[in-house]
Amino acid sequence: MNRLVEIRSQESLCRERAALDFDRRIFWLAQAEEWEQRALDEIAYHFRECNLGQAELARN
Repeated sequence: MNRLVEIRSQESLCRERAALDFDRRIFWLAQAEEWEQRALDEIAYHFRECNLGQAELARN
């Protein structure tokens, strides 16, 4: 989950830059959206791994 914290930090940084850099606001917001999607992908991956581990334990 440390990776998720790093990803969310990058997303937050991009949103802060968007607020401060009016000329490149669209760029920074697009970058933030990409980091947000990476965070969602990381969460989904984590839950898949947890569910696979639990299913394997249940079989044994």
